[in-house]
Amino acid sequence: MEQKFASSLLENAVVELSRLPGIGRKTALRLALHLLRREPREAAALGRAIIEMREGIRYCRVCHNISQEDVCPICASSSRDARTVCVVENVKDVMSIENTGEYHGRYHVLGGLISPIDGIGPDALEIATLVERVEAGDIDEVILALSATMEGDTTNFYIYRRLARFPQLRVTQLARGVSVGNEIEYTDEITLGRSLLNRTPFADSFAN
Repeated sequence: MEQKFASSLLENAVVELSRLPGIGRKTALRLALHLLRREPREAAALGRAIIEMREGIRYCRVCHNISQEDVCPICASSSRDARTVCVVENVKDVMSIENTGEYHGRYHVLGGLISPIDGIGPDALEIATLVERVEAGDIDEVILALSATMEGDTTNFYIYRRLARFPQLRVTQLARGVSVGNEIEYTDEITLGRSLLNRTPFADSFAN
């Protein structure tokens, strides 16, 4: 049965909240009613925070991580190893790796994984800009830190083939402490940190 609302304003709030991932209409209604019970200033603060986030955050022109400036703090930091680049699927993976405290290089955020079934090809990802960074000649190692899924492995191999023309470049991948089928963001920090430290040459993954 279709949900009936006592107010069109409440209904509009529920509709917008239910657009968020993992939020169904029942959960959206609970959230909206919760906000109604709070002080107006609390709802206003939430609204301002969301608007300021959406308007103030951009993507780093170097690595495509989120940033409040044209270049993110990691790319701008002189203490990070600029010659090592860790390739990840999304911003959440950057956060997961940073939480390990084991990595001190820079990143490259693809913005997804190759998935033909979902209509996502290489051109939809930030792969060309990765190749451009390598072409500039300032990178010694690219670490492929993508999820151990079919899509992750497909993307790993595609990137490896694109980078094969740079013989001086070392291309590595996470050690398989990250279980097959696991996504990076759901891997615990200790396992992820060890997988980074014990990374292996990518070519070894399909060598006879």
